Amino acid sequence: MKKLLELKDISMKYQTQKDEITAIKNLNMECGEGEFLSLIGPSGCGKTTVLSIIAGLIKPTGGEVLIDGTPIRKHSAELGYMLQKDQLFPWRTIEQNVFLPLEVKKMNDEEHKKYALSLLEKYGLKSFAKNYPDQLSGGMRQRAALIRTLAPKPRLLLLDEPFSALDYQTRLAVCDDVYKIIKAENKTAVLVTHDISEAISMSDIIVVLSDRPARVKSIHRPKIAGTSPLRRRESPDFSGWFEKIWKELNR
Repeated sequence: MKKLLELKDISMKYQTQKDEITAIKNLNMECGEGEFLSLIGPSGCGKTTVLSIIAGLIKPTGGEVLIDGTPIRKHSAELGYMLQKDQLFPWRTIEQNVFLPLEVKKMNDEEHKKYALSLLEKYGLKSFAKNYPDQLSGGMRQRAALIRTLAPKPRLLLLDEPFSALDYQTRLAVCDDVYKIIKAENKTAVLVTHDISEAISMSDIIVVLSDRPARVKSIHRPKIAGTSPLRRRESPDFSGWFEKIWKELNR
């Protein structure tokens, strides 16, 4: 499998008024094209900081992030970032929200707009295209937010706890929706989550981070039967993986 994303010896230090804090130290990991990678670790260990470094929003104090073997800054247009909340603008229709990144990136041509509309149709939101966000359920809003992220055709999706604002039942359903869309569109994804079950059910690769300063504690490639996160949760192997990763996080 072709390597798409690589983090090499990433370190991050912050200067405070009193001293220097090391948030990340010599972090190395990689992800192949079309794979789904989850980052999991103790609260406050720096998971979102790692995601921000991959996105190019923060420059690390050491190391480099590569896409296809070249620096991330050359590939900024190929990244899509999905936040904890859907961040849909309430005064814009779903269609207008989906078109927003195309406008910002000056990609608002007929080809990209046609592609965005095809995603709305493909994933069950065509009939809601002229509706406003407050007229949609939480799950539908998250689906719309993902389609907005996909509209500019990014190669790499960065997901920062995108299901955390949802109630448990909706969260399970939306995880399934998002996973199926990402796999159907053959996108590479990096998910930050604190939810062990979520990581196991969605991921090809699970990277477990240590407490601060964050470093790679372990990397797993769980082989669990099931074509979707919900089906994987039903696998007899699921509980074993949960116990294994839980112990790693708590030792």
